[in-house]
Amino acid sequence: MDHSRAPVLDAVADYHRQGRYGFTPPGHRQGRGADPRAREILGAESFRADLLASGGLDDRSSSNGYLSDAEKLMADAVGSDQAFFSTAGSSLSVKAAMLAVAGGRGQLLISRDAHKSIVAGLIFSGVEPRWVDVRYDQRLHLAHPPSPRELDEAWDRHPEAAGALIVSPTPYGTCADIAALAEICHRRGKPLIIDEAWGAHLPFHDDLPTWAMDAGADICVVSVHKMGAGFEQGSVLHSRGDLIDAAHLAQCADLLMTTSPNSIVYAGLDAWRRQMVEHGTQLLSDALALAGDIRARLSKTGGLHVLHDELLHQEASHDLDPLQVLVDVSELGITGYQAADWLRENCLIDVGLSDHRRILATLSMADDSPTADRLLDAAQHLAAAAPNLPRARPVDLPAPSSFEVEPVLTPRDAFFGPTRAIPIAQAAGRVCAEQITPYPPGIPALIPGERISPELIDYLRSGLAAGMVLPDPADPTLDTIRVVDL
Repeated sequence: MDHSRAPVLDAVADYHRQGRYGFTPPGHRQGRGADPRAREILGAESFRADLLASGGLDDRSSSNGYLSDAEKLMADAVGSDQAFFSTAGSSLSVKAAMLAVAGGRGQLLISRDAHKSIVAGLIFSGVEPRWVDVRYDQRLHLAHPPSPRELDEAWDRHPEAAGALIVSPTPYGTCADIAALAEICHRRGKPLIIDEAWGAHLPFHDDLPTWAMDAGADICVVSVHKMGAGFEQGSVLHSRGDLIDAAHLAQCADLLMTTSPNSIVYAGLDAWRRQMVEHGTQLLSDALALAGDIRARLSKTGGLHVLHDELLHQEASHDLDPLQVLVDVSELGITGYQAADWLRENCLIDVGLSDHRRILATLSMADDSPTADRLLDAAQHLAAAAPNLPRARPVDLPAPSSFEVEPVLTPRDAFFGPTRAIPIAQAAGRVCAEQITPYPPGIPALIPGERISPELIDYLRSGLAAGMVLPDPADPTLDTIRVVDL
């Protein structure tokens, strides 16, 4: 295929070249009606490119096929059979995959480190989760993806499940042995879905972890806005092989998609594909070299420990994305929450993730020596300032077994059933009716339908006091919690 083309992006240029005008949404009419202050800040060209997809950019029947051509080019670029563009992020894409594989109240094997969007998919669809244990590192206090043995054992316990859904890479950059997981699923004639939201760049460089489709996955979800160069909310849903009904998958995506997609997001996905086909290897080679230099220089800063080898030892993760630079700050006597807040306030630097002892700097092909120097200077200033910061408040970390609970109800039944809010002190032993998710990385600690343990209450309450962000409970103070009113 001709990858010098960018059908959606070219169509935007052609729309303006022809001088088209629509008496249709969007009502700002290419920015003519937008607040001048908004045009000044957001840019007049942003409004000019915001065009109605069908009946505007394309005709009312989409006969020019700008979007379908762009999706075919994307699939060809990475070796999938089909690609579907989403303007609602991978949160939409993963829900579509779940519906296509296990919709109609089927069962799905899911790794317990699933993102909150997957739990939302369970609530929305009625799919019943059958949890696959992750490998919890007691020393580092983080979860590695499930091993092939753990997935095999989960299939033995739940052979009736419709498929498996595994997160890889994790938000920490660690990766599963996807080839082995796919072989286990295919031996049973079942599909493997990989939530690879953090892996859009993986197909474009041999020194990165193996992309899910190349490793044998049947469906793969990628967020181009995370590790690519697309706009926020830009995601692609890929599929391959005969275990997936491509037409049904497309219909499931259509059920969830907006009927007013943003052409700017589509054009960003389209342009990024062309960029990566033409220049991706060099761009990522430069990014990998820069990441290596940053890791080496950060390691020389007292009180900071850059994690690498310990993430890859036996029974840990199969592979690691080196563009995710994970730094332990606990030797400074502060939490990752404190570090992230201090860097934002004092150095105008934002980091991608923070937890009770770590921060994560997510690098991309857009970074260069000046941005690297800015990160390194900020890290040195943080280390110097740490002795004067308040001492870290302890987080009561639960034992891994606290997460290994069999659900009492399905997430859907618990969420939509009769519920009431009770004081958190009275919640132990009750069935949770909401999801509660430390964010980032967005992995729920409590899921609707599961019994609440004292250990998880202590973890969430102490984490909240230490700086953890909990965006989803009805009571953000966690003085109360919603439980099933049995």
